[in-house]
Amino acid sequence: MKAIIVDDEFLAREELKYFIQNYSKIDIVAEFTDGIEVLKFIQNNDVDIIFLDINIPSLDGVLLAKSISKFTKKPNIVFITAYKEHAVEAFEVEAFDYILKPYSESRIISMLKKLENTYNNKKDNSHINFISNKINLWKNEKIIVVDINDIYYCVAQERITYVFTKDEKYSVNLCISDFYEKLPNDIFFKCHRSYIVNINKIKEIIPWFNNTYNLKLQDIDYEVPVSRSNVKVFKQLMNI
Repeated sequence: MKAIIVDDEFLAREELKYFIQNYSKIDIVAEFTDGIEVLKFIQNNDVDIIFLDINIPSLDGVLLAKSISKFTKKPNIVFITAYKEHAVEAFEVEAFDYILKPYSESRIISMLKKLENTYNNKKDNSHINFISNKINLWKNEKIIVVDINDIYYCVAQERITYVFTKDEKYSVNLCISDFYEKLPNDIFFKCHRSYIVNINKIKEIIPWFNNTYNLKLQDIDYEVPVSRSNVKVFKQLMNI
């Protein structure tokens, strides 16, 4: 796992590095004291974990985490802070953990183990699900094995996600966010709270209201919306 530390206090960074290096196999690839520099870095580098202080220059940790939460590939965020009052905001951006300074050794070690277990489980599940690029979906009370490359788009309806290929409609009993986690993020993009699109199936990008887009897909008469909150990441993804 690759991690970065974002904290403008030198001693706090050194203490956290000590725990990470001695109690985990996490690789610290960079350290930052400034929020804007972090955004620039993670746009061009893969990072699995961000250990993030809240009180940092240029862009505070909460705003930085909100920006990162819109990325296609989202690293786990562990807030390391002296401020209790931001815990609710951390929950809203789905932070992995929220640890208060001064550090508790047992608390830090427990968090590091949990991070490694989560990462290893995700790797194992990814290998099982996509070793042959197949995924199991439901149709007419039967389980159908579908090639993920044949999926054009997905639509949420409460706790069920409907999955569309060129000619067929399937379902899976997962909310769309959970289903999205099972899909390879180099092929699929969650362009809207209710939609996932296969970026390889996009034929046209049509400008729409409020600086959003509609996506016309190959071979089928259907357009998938890109929500305003996802436009920035979509433009980065498509080099617009």
